[in-house]
Amino acid sequence: MSRNFLSATLLLATAMSIAACGEAPAPAAPPNFVLLVADDMGWEDASPYGHPSIQTPNLQRLANQGMRFDHAFVATSSCSPSRASILTGKYPHQTGAEQLHWPLPEDQTTFADLLREAGYWTASAGKWHLGDAAVARFDLVIQGGGERTTDAANENERMPGGGYASGAGAWVNALKQRPEGQPFLAWLSSFDPHRPYEEGILDTPHTLEDVVVPAYLPDTPEVRKDLALYYDEIARLDHYVGSVLDELDRQQIAENTFVLFISDNGAPFPRAKTTVYDSGVRTPWIVRFPARVEAGSATASLVSAVDLAPTLLDLAGLESPSSFEGQSIAPILDDPSAVVRDHIFAEKNWHDFDDRVRAVRDSRYKYIRNFYADIPNGPPADAIRGDTFQKMRALRDEGALTPQQHIVFDVPRPEEELYLVADDPQELYDVSQDPAHAEALERLRGALDTWMETTGDTSPAERTLDEYDRETGDALPNRTFGRMPPDR
Repeated sequence: MSRNFLSATLLLATAMSIAACGEAPAPAAPPNFVLLVADDMGWEDASPYGHPSIQTPNLQRLANQGMRFDHAFVATSSCSPSRASILTGKYPHQTGAEQLHWPLPEDQTTFADLLREAGYWTASAGKWHLGDAAVARFDLVIQGGGERTTDAANENERMPGGGYASGAGAWVNALKQRPEGQPFLAWLSSFDPHRPYEEGILDTPHTLEDVVVPAYLPDTPEVRKDLALYYDEIARLDHYVGSVLDELDRQQIAENTFVLFISDNGAPFPRAKTTVYDSGVRTPWIVRFPARVEAGSATASLVSAVDLAPTLLDLAGLESPSSFEGQSIAPILDDPSAVVRDHIFAEKNWHDFDDRVRAVRDSRYKYIRNFYADIPNGPPADAIRGDTFQKMRALRDEGALTPQQHIVFDVPRPEEELYLVADDPQELYDVSQDPAHAEALERLRGALDTWMETTGDTSPAERTLDEYDRETGDALPNRTFGRMPPDR
């Protein structure tokens, strides 16, 4: 056990109240941390958030035993930049990994580094997607690789129906390798429910009747089938969540283990993933921590993924470095009505396609600024190739899309958008030109300007080329995943 860890333990003991007899109580054991990271899962797409038909009994179990966060957000709706932001406690444009596929630079400080220095054993299992330098933060790494592959050493890698490996079969394997008597951090990430989808991965798959189609997508059999397959992958992910909870119970460490379920970004459908609408950046966020969190509780307080890094260090009795932009949400764990922030901020940078968007949201309004109004607000390439977008192309050509569904094709885009999210949660009606909302527009415009200035968010010197065709999703010739930074 390291000196740093012993120091942290002593710090925890000092912070505790002195007993009436004048003797200090025994030091509390530092908590363990288990982070379960979904890949491309929308915040509403689980039973704890009211979905009537998706098979998520283990996420429901997690929520019943812990706290559901109803207004949690990632800083960007893009896989690797979101993960980099979570690990570093910074906004994507501050990490050096703000574009898709950019590796996290070696000089970035992560909460995994700091916990490891303090004596924590650290493990990563499943999908990684952050480059080789960041892997060194962990004592044990079981990577899923860049593709969905089955590792024979991973347990339960396939559900009864078969199908692609989820990357989550390594989760329990990693937990079984933790050293006894040492606190640990386990970053457990899945490929589910990322595209592509395959039929038959569940014995009892979701049906077209199970599907709830959001208003920004057309309600057709093709769209319902696409969503049903997405639901199947969420159910497979839920299976592995249950395996982790069972393993923590088996090891008798659940009481002092902080478990968080989160998604890196929204669902891989048009007007969701890669956007800054709530369908892109709002995330499921469920915490179970029996030693501290009331079972079956919920909070409406705003939290951001940049808050996770300072929260974990706070719970471990450690100080956060000045580089962390977030706030510890520990007060909310004790009191669901506590407020730690008034605004959340989100950004979009290159992800398969050129773009630059910024947003700020409070409890009532969302303000969006589109810097490149000359391009459409389309989905990522894998969603373009999906059945939903291709059906939407056909309906567009027939003039059969609603204005809210057509937005993914609109050019030019408005330079500013404003939504009264308290009354319009799907952000269907832009009120930026309505005088009744002028005060909110001006207030959030100023909040975004201040945030951009204080976090060093400046426009790139040049724009990045698209990698794919925006209508078909086909790869364009002579492109290599965007413009890499000059030093990498």
